[in-house]
Amino acid sequence: MITLALKYRPRVLSDLVGQEASVRALSNALKRAKAAGGAIHHQAFLFAGVRGTGKTSTARILARALNCEQGPTAEPCGVCQACQASEAPDQNLDIVEIDAASRSSVEDARALREQVQTRPAFCRYRVYIIDEVHMMSRSAFDALLKILEEPPPHAVFVLATTELQDVPDTIKSRVQIFPFRLIPPGMVEARLRWVCEQEGVTWDEGALRLLAEAGQGSMRDALTTLDRVVSAGDGHVGEDMVRDQLGIVPAVRVQGVLEALLAGDCGAILDHCRALADLGSDWVSFWRELMLAFRDRMEAEVRQGSGPQDVLRWARMLQLLISRERDLRDTSLPDVVVELALLTAAQLPHLAPLDALLKAGPGAAPAGPARTQAVGAPMAAPRSAPPPTRTPEGPGRPFDARQAERPTPAAAPAVPAPAPRVSTAPPPAAPSPTAPPPAVPAPAAPPPAAPAPAVPPPDPRNLEQLRQAVGETLRQAPGGLPRTLGALAHMATALVFQDRVLHWHFPPNVRNTVQDLERELANPHLLEALRPLLPGLAGMTVTFDAGGRERPEDLLRADPVFQRLLQETGGEIVEIRTEG
Repeated sequence: MITLALKYRPRVLSDLVGQEASVRALSNALKRAKAAGGAIHHQAFLFAGVRGTGKTSTARILARALNCEQGPTAEPCGVCQACQASEAPDQNLDIVEIDAASRSSVEDARALREQVQTRPAFCRYRVYIIDEVHMMSRSAFDALLKILEEPPPHAVFVLATTELQDVPDTIKSRVQIFPFRLIPPGMVEARLRWVCEQEGVTWDEGALRLLAEAGQGSMRDALTTLDRVVSAGDGHVGEDMVRDQLGIVPAVRVQGVLEALLAGDCGAILDHCRALADLGSDWVSFWRELMLAFRDRMEAEVRQGSGPQDVLRWARMLQLLISRERDLRDTSLPDVVVELALLTAAQLPHLAPLDALLKAGPGAAPAGPARTQAVGAPMAAPRSAPPPTRTPEGPGRPFDARQAERPTPAAAPAVPAPAPRVSTAPPPAAPSPTAPPPAVPAPAAPPPAAPAPAVPPPDPRNLEQLRQAVGETLRQAPGGLPRTLGALAHMATALVFQDRVLHWHFPPNVRNTVQDLERELANPHLLEALRPLLPGLAGMTVTFDAGGRERPEDLLRADPVFQRLLQETGGEIVEIRTEG
């Protein structure tokens, strides 16, 4: 039994659906060839597009149109010897189909170069159809290039590929390229309706719509699925049957998940996910249906005049759903990925925008259910803790970094100073005129000058604080250290203190500067200057990396805007993803 995809395969250019531009260009080329006495102007064509859009069918139609006794013509007669022979290309010596996926070696290309010298058996042209041409090897492409540069007058080449970017530019420069685009769902649905009429099959409109969308622009895939549904449905194409064949989740369940998501009902989301898991649903198909339903709801809300904040909220949620589709395809636990993504998306509307957090200033907490204190409950007054103290390092007593990380106990409340005593003794008697004047006391010695404030110890996990502290220390350090070293610390893209080692990372444009100052940075005076700043620096080694290999974590921590965001929201870097 012949399949529907083969039975209703296009026979002429006018039968092609959704490729109007290519049909028009090929029809005009055939008309010019007929006006020129049968001589075609171009002898090499390249059809590029996704599977099931008509590339191979168009190549066969072109071969039939070129060799028709009434042609070249865009409407071959279908009754002449050439047209009849083209219906069975395996038995036609003048239509040669080559699968480049299995015949991609240079020996195959050389054999083709010898074969093209043979004239046609009884047709006007010998047409070579090379399918999946991007699978050819580099040497085979070089051999094919020699053929395309000087083709025999009786040979026409039609190349087909789904990966145009993998075809060498030297090949593309010698062929006419025809892009075969995805067929719109409306055109696919209309074609499916016509096929059902020809087959005497009844259908539901929703079923044909699902088949057209499931084809994703491929007419062959849609016809293949229709053939399977017709065989299982005993002459009727129902919507439920199509969902069962394609593994599509029922629309009512998709709408239920969507409503729970928009309402932020995490319990309902988990219940729906459990029900979908019990049904054995295809999670990738469900996720696609959910994104389409969300897109439709977002479009309806935006068209009704939603404000900018509402539009951004819809866009953020849809962007999150799209970003999780790749994780869904790569994981072995798709149900867990779906639950996590839906729970995260449900909380997005409750989060404060980034610009609002930055405008609110320090201490602003993000809005949403994360704040557990009641609205009307009184808040305790904040206590001001005393600044942390640090024990000075003495000889033989290195500073313990672990002790510095321990929380400082709360200081006892300060005792108010006693009020000054009021003397009740009588005032002293006035001095007699003959008494000598009292001695004037000598002026008190001036207090000793306060020492210059030391550079505060930085947080080794904060790149910007560490960079500024090291740079300031190097500028103030005695012992003849170059002032350039302080600027060098600010030029570093990463400055990491880990395992008692200070790691320096520099961009490529300061490679020469780093190499010139490497001897100075190995100076023991530098280590002595940095020991008070970095606890446990004894025995440290300084490493350099002028290759520009910045870690994403270091670049983020060095960003002032990102640092402010982390400080004001109390967040932390959990994972960094790069697109592409």
